[in-house]
Amino acid sequence: MSLSRSLTIAQLNPDGSVPIPPAPDAAANAAAQALAREAQFDALQAKVVALEEVLAKPLTDILADRSKALEAASAWDAFGAMWMLSQRAMRQVAMDLAAQLGVSEAEVVARALANANRVLNTEDEDLGGTIAPVQLAHIARHKPYLRKQFR
Repeated sequence: MSLSRSLTIAQLNPDGSVPIPPAPDAAANAAAQALAREAQFDALQAKVVALEEVLAKPLTDILADRSKALEAASAWDAFGAMWMLSQRAMRQVAMDLAAQLGVSEAEVVARALANANRVLNTEDEDLGGTIAPVQLAHIARHKPYLRKQFR
């Protein structure tokens, strides 16, 4: 290959200055930015399509979905209130029975925590058959959270 084939003669700018070619890194950065803009555009398009699907529904359907969510949240709230009430009632029963037997409140609480920890930390613990297998499975799914509560 001769030297004349690999030479390029630069055309001068209209003002007579010599053009400065863009650095290769600048071209790579420009390409990366273009790809990022394209990805952002695609993500925005997907959001627009999802919003259009929601907005294409009749308003009654949109409001029905919201009311179903509110109804479910209300049911969970009522369940939580019922659970708290039952826990307070069972605690009072335990304290009344403990008082009849001469057992202190601190000892009752210590026994409750010991039982809770035994259930949490022993895989086959069922407290003498008083906890159903379904309940044990539910407890097992939430053990990391429950262990934080019973430290």
